[in-house]
Amino acid sequence: MSTTEVVAHEVDKIPVEITVNGTVYRREVEPRLLLVQFIREDLRLTGTHIGCDTTYCGACTILLDGEPVKSCTMLAVQADGSDVQTVESLEKDGELHPLQTAFSENHGLQCGYCTPGMLMSSVALLAKNPNPSDKDIRKGIQGNLCRCTGYHNIFKSIEAAAAAMREE
Repeated sequence: MSTTEVVAHEVDKIPVEITVNGTVYRREVEPRLLLVQFIREDLRLTGTHIGCDTTYCGACTILLDGEPVKSCTMLAVQADGSDVQTVESLEKDGELHPLQTAFSENHGLQCGYCTPGMLMSSVALLAKNPNPSDKDIRKGIQGNLCRCTGYHNIFKSIEAAAAAMREE
């Protein structure tokens, strides 16, 4: 074989079982498949956005076993046996999650590209701390970039959602 010939190698697929938004999915995936690609392309859940592919922007943030994770730099095989929540999990029976309502009512979104990641990071924050300070919110959403707003309305939205959730 000459050095200019390209040989296609078939990659052995690896079986995974991942629970996404309460549904168990069993698939065989290539070892190099990113979790964000599995979510978007295999499961067709397109709420999780791909922004930078370097964990910088946070648009791909999901919850993995309750913890915020950037799915653009995690392999699907690493999520085997895990529970994944995407932004699609927030709405229940036609009712928006308090964070979704608060982001809408308090203008916490502009173009909406960062919103799924912001929402998922905020869900994790409020699960651990139902009454966060500004400093707590800042830390809770660090790693999620918004290029449209000055974060003021995002903070206001998270505070409003926290208050609404405490009243429930």
